[in-house]
Amino acid sequence: MSKIYTINLDHWTLDDISSILKENKDLNLGSESREKVLACRKYLDEKIDRSEKPIYGINTGFGSLCDTEISKDQLAQLQLNLVRSHACGMGPEVPSHLVRLMLLLKIKGLALGHSGIAISTLERLIDFYNYKVYPVVYELGSLGASGDLAPLAHLSLPLFGEGEVNYQGQKRPAADVLKELKLEPIQLTSKEGLALLNGTQFMSAFSVDSLLRAKELSLKADLVAAASIDAFDGSIKPFHPSIQEVRPHNGQIETAINIRSFLEDSEMVNRDKVYVQDPYCLRCIPQVHGASKDAIAHAERVVEVEINSVTDNPTVFPDEDEVISAGNFHGQHLALVLDFMAIAIAELGSISERRTYKLVSGTRGLPAFLVNNPGLNSGFMIAQYAAASAVSQNKQLCTPASVDSIDSSNGQEDHVSMGANAATKLKRVIDNYESILGVELFTSMQALDFREGKSSKQVEKLRKAFRDEVPFVKEDVVMYEWLEVSRVLIRNYEL
Repeated sequence: MSKIYTINLDHWTLDDISSILKENKDLNLGSESREKVLACRKYLDEKIDRSEKPIYGINTGFGSLCDTEISKDQLAQLQLNLVRSHACGMGPEVPSHLVRLMLLLKIKGLALGHSGIAISTLERLIDFYNYKVYPVVYELGSLGASGDLAPLAHLSLPLFGEGEVNYQGQKRPAADVLKELKLEPIQLTSKEGLALLNGTQFMSAFSVDSLLRAKELSLKADLVAAASIDAFDGSIKPFHPSIQEVRPHNGQIETAINIRSFLEDSEMVNRDKVYVQDPYCLRCIPQVHGASKDAIAHAERVVEVEINSVTDNPTVFPDEDEVISAGNFHGQHLALVLDFMAIAIAELGSISERRTYKLVSGTRGLPAFLVNNPGLNSGFMIAQYAAASAVSQNKQLCTPASVDSIDSSNGQEDHVSMGANAATKLKRVIDNYESILGVELFTSMQALDFREGKSSKQVEKLRKAFRDEVPFVKEDVVMYEWLEVSRVLIRNYEL
């Protein structure tokens, strides 16, 4: 029997979302949210009936057509036309797990009761979520202001039987899946198309997914770095608490604690060292990993505000008798932190590749390229190249999207955030980083096997898990398969 999560007006954290997703909970609408949604829709219907003035997006056109009034008998057609015309997505399909997140966050935003959505429309979104009907959405099309218009149009088309969905592993016409599930296509009423299309749920879904991955990878990066410290015969001194206390950045302190914990019972790290000083890629792990942790923490604070916000337009305030057209759909908050996160993750990849480089460089008693009989064998030479290639691409992807803006809608929408492009770039940066960290893991495990003595319990546990999947490289082999196994192990390894 499925677990149920009841959506009300409570504040969601990143951990709450992670729990809903990991435990595969179905959704239902709580009484508080239901009352707010019903009251908002009732107020809006009455407002339209008594209003003699145009209300943007409700009885007017959209964007630069905001001064074009629409008659009452055409309001439903106006909303349907809006969704159809805005479904202009291009590029790769958004993975289903991210579409699921888009649905979840769209439901959350509409359930706050300031969007004028009909309860039947909101419940149909919940049906899609619970039945695992995932509309086909494309990566390109949003400028990150006036909401994620094109992606959210594709998310909305299947509600009334148009477009395509992914259902039970197959891409199918939405109309066929609705028929199979005995769900009638919904009929949009005034303002509903705009409520569905306005909003930042495309950017927010990528943000949440990236944050969950980044937080997990940043901790695993500390463990892999700890393995590299022992593999390179590095020192534990730079991680001493006193060093962190005189420069008390939270991420730096946390990283040093992690490294000390991961290496506390290591025979290797606790023996006398011949080398006076380690290179920066080892010695400055607290500072570099820590700065990235702080960037991720800042992004988390911003994203948590966003996912608990009303981001469509116009916004309806029944208690104040106001329908206000403003700019909560503008993705600038997200665009900036998504660009910031990309830089932070790219830096984790950059310092990881430097540790790989040191380990294959034939110093500190390790053979060149970590293989017997170097020369005849190239060993890990090109594994480092592969990591360097991904690091370089990440640097290119860190060109900020948020500094760009392109005029749209005949000048009415004259400053946009480009947060959607920041979101998709960040996903690629994290994907690359996962591979880069996999190369460091592969390299550090190989180097450890050339050392005498044991590392810590944590590192040895990791080494056993790794060696259960990947053999020691005695002579040249086809490497790409093992690099992929290393990447997958990084993703799935449980600390």
